[in-house]
Amino acid sequence: MTLETSIEFLKNIGTERAKLIKNVLGISTVEDLLTFYPIRYIDKSKIYKIGALTKEPDADIQLRGKITDIQEVVYEKGKKRLSAKFRDETGTMDLVWFRYTNWMKEAIPLNKDIFIFGKVSFFNGNFSMSHPEIEADEKKAISGTLLPVYSGSEKLSKRGISNKFFQNVIYSLLKDLPNLISENLPNYLMKSLKLMDRINAYYDIHFPKNFRQFEEADRRLKFEEAFFFQLGYGLKKLHQKTKSFGNPFPIVGDYFNNFYENNLPFELTNAQKRVLKEIRTDMKRSTQMNRLLQGDVGSGKTMVALLTMLIAMDNGFQSCLMAPTEILAQQHFNSIQELLENTGIKVRLLTGSSKTKERKIIHEELENGELSIMIGTHAILEDKVKFKNLGLAIIDEQHRFGVAQRAKLWAKNNIPPHILVMTATPIPRTLAMSFYSDLDVSVIDELPANRKPIITAHRREKDRLSVYNFCREEIEKGRQIYFVYPLIEESETLDYKNLMEGLESVMNFFKSYNVTMVHGRMKPAEKDINMQFFASGQAQIMVATTVIEVGVNVPNASVMVIESSERFGLSQLHQLRGRVGRGAEQSYCILMSDDKLSKESRTRIKTMVQTNDGFKISEVDMELRGPGDILGTQQSGVVDFKKLSLIEDSAIIKTSKLAVEKILEQDSLLNHPDHQMMKQYYIRQYKGKNKWAQIS
Repeated sequence: MTLETSIEFLKNIGTERAKLIKNVLGISTVEDLLTFYPIRYIDKSKIYKIGALTKEPDADIQLRGKITDIQEVVYEKGKKRLSAKFRDETGTMDLVWFRYTNWMKEAIPLNKDIFIFGKVSFFNGNFSMSHPEIEADEKKAISGTLLPVYSGSEKLSKRGISNKFFQNVIYSLLKDLPNLISENLPNYLMKSLKLMDRINAYYDIHFPKNFRQFEEADRRLKFEEAFFFQLGYGLKKLHQKTKSFGNPFPIVGDYFNNFYENNLPFELTNAQKRVLKEIRTDMKRSTQMNRLLQGDVGSGKTMVALLTMLIAMDNGFQSCLMAPTEILAQQHFNSIQELLENTGIKVRLLTGSSKTKERKIIHEELENGELSIMIGTHAILEDKVKFKNLGLAIIDEQHRFGVAQRAKLWAKNNIPPHILVMTATPIPRTLAMSFYSDLDVSVIDELPANRKPIITAHRREKDRLSVYNFCREEIEKGRQIYFVYPLIEESETLDYKNLMEGLESVMNFFKSYNVTMVHGRMKPAEKDINMQFFASGQAQIMVATTVIEVGVNVPNASVMVIESSERFGLSQLHQLRGRVGRGAEQSYCILMSDDKLSKESRTRIKTMVQTNDGFKISEVDMELRGPGDILGTQQSGVVDFKKLSLIEDSAIIKTSKLAVEKILEQDSLLNHPDHQMMKQYYIRQYKGKNKWAQIS
């Protein structure tokens, strides 16, 4: 028997049961069964006394005594239940069975010394237990270990595949454990971190003698998952640094210095300066830079991107910035073109909407090297788009692009360009530590000095008049207002109706002001005209759907009213809020909602009101949605950990990351005798399953 052996060959399973278990639980091999971890444990080692019970017992417990006074009781329209008294030397408890048969009633042992096990309730001054397990044999009743409880289903139970069934099968399997698995971590590492050995960890995760043993086994198995996950990324990162050649950019010259000294519109924050220094250090090397730049909405990532592109120009190379949508690409283009207005540096925009004549000029200028800075969407990836010498590729919101698409960009130059990945969606630290381990991470964690924190408030429909009056006061001060409505494809008709009703309501109240509207059904040209009408200050109010989540930069806008805010995710609410607070004036975000809110909606709205910190918001978002949703990998199995929680186990992830870094620093090829078991396990378990393995 090996780990790959099908469970159908195990005693008491067979073909039919194996098929059912696979369909319901996804368990098909011996290894699957070993990693089918208990969801909780039953402690039958302790015997409780009725007289010592508390009024709020919080677990299943075992008592010893006698059952007396059994009787059938009629209740609720002729329904029957079976009731009995259970006594020990300290008191009396009620037992009740709502589902029972005559043979079961006759099988209950009366006035005999027995053990009962179950959950105790306290009601009307009495303790009671529903559907207790009954055991007469003391040896079977009092277990020397905690008993595992596995997840199951009614479908399995009907076929006799109960919790007891899994207990017996796995207990039998564990007897053969030394022949199935071997240690996969170096001995010195286990000693230094006080980790349990692998074989005992499997014994003690299924049948621990006590909760301390369970915790030790749990820690070991979580560490193992985190360690090999980090090892995969660590090897990939090492491969990039040693094998991925890059063009060194040693010069910081006239393009950078002239812009910095004469055209910089504001003093860079310390965070921007720190990040630029990290990028410059990377690009001096003859290996490819691979850096993730995280920064909240409005933190100045575009400025860092531009300064990085100017360094590329100083070294004789071209740059491109690729964004996932035309609106975002247009926003980057407008910002960068405005910043470079008096420098003579040419910038071009290439999107799906670019005209044929325009494309021809762009293609020629890129190939002859006349064009140094290219902004665009997926259109940049087309085969017709050829660079003379692409040295830097900046990708905004990388998670919106597929692996194959990004690889196309790398192939635009013989020596791969330096890579800077930007995201305005704050990634929880544990996720960044796990899923972007192969990238060097930079964080812009402060906003420009003149920015005031946005004040966020939650209001309901009954408050609408006061919200409108507040907006009017802001307009009187010369400010502008956004009203944003949700647009969800599944109910596009309904949302369009809501948007039009909202527009009518706003126009009726704000009759003396100009109101413009933007939504996804508009033609791009119409959308641009309406956006420009607002951006120029001619319109005081913009009514829009979430198309303005990115793409609108109006420093004069001071109020964002988000309608039906309970229908937005946290990340989206945070992105929308970032459309205001871009100037020096105090800005506000008002979250309108229904009176009835789900628990999750209340949490989202409360979080938005309490903090502007994108990283704190992302942590709450991950708790609500899970890591897979945030990364866009929910269906890909990327976060398929059996034990490890990216939310709760950040300390273990950090420890494993440091351990991997230390090992690879000293033995990058894992050739040391101490590392052979680890290396072989990694190759067998992970090579082929992930695309990071660069080890043989």
